[in-house]
Amino acid sequence: MDKFKKNERIGAILYILTNNPNSIFTYNYFVEKFNSSKTTISGDIVTVKELVDKLSIGYVETIAGAGGGVRFVYNVPSESSEEFLKKLCHRISDESRVIPGGFIFVMDILYSPDISSKIGTIFASKFADKNIEYVVTIETKGIPIALMTAKTLNVPLVIIRKDARITEGPTVSINYISGSTGKIQTMSLSRKSMKEGARVLIIDDFMKAGGTAKGIIDMMKEFKAEVEGIGVFMSTEEPKKKLVDEFESLLILKEINEQKGEIVLKTKKELTEE
Repeated sequence: MDKFKKNERIGAILYILTNNPNSIFTYNYFVEKFNSSKTTISGDIVTVKELVDKLSIGYVETIAGAGGGVRFVYNVPSESSEEFLKKLCHRISDESRVIPGGFIFVMDILYSPDISSKIGTIFASKFADKNIEYVVTIETKGIPIALMTAKTLNVPLVIIRKDARITEGPTVSINYISGSTGKIQTMSLSRKSMKEGARVLIIDDFMKAGGTAKGIIDMMKEFKAEVEGIGVFMSTEEPKKKLVDEFESLLILKEINEQKGEIVLKTKKELTEE
């Protein structure tokens, strides 16, 4: 096997780690891949750690023990995420996005791979220490950001359906009250979707009163799952008392004025500083 130069090894190691976040790679894996000594690879890992730190994209963690090695974890600095979210606020606050009935059109934003990827990375950074095993969402608008969160955490995505599907085998179905409409609705999840007792992260695109999130929490109880966090792209300021106690909302919707076409949208940090 050909020998690799130091810059080639570092570039390859960085590529492998960042494209497989939260995956543990042993030193022997890199030793065999690059036909190098363990000492050489150890030095390369140190350089990669320093490079990742300078780029402010996350951190490389060294794990001791027989099953140890190194892994990369995404971590978005608060300044970078705040700047990105402020730009999103400005874009979403455009009067042309107001839809009759007090709604905002955001599908083009949530379905943009570049934007949803950044949102997913922000959520993954916030819950990186929770040892998440599954990301859970409900169809349909929250799927892109939930998928990108799952990708960044390197865990499976579980999608709760609004109607049971015979192609998914035995399912669990529960009724819940929608916080936005006050109507009783149904959600269903295949028994084969996830193992029992898993640690899960709930991701959704919007929250008003928290009825859907509470419904998902109740669904997770049917699988004996531990809900380690709830991430919401946008939530309303009112009602202040939600049906769920703790959740992480990136954007806060203060007001929609249909007549004037005004949308008052803030980041969580901006709202705290008012």
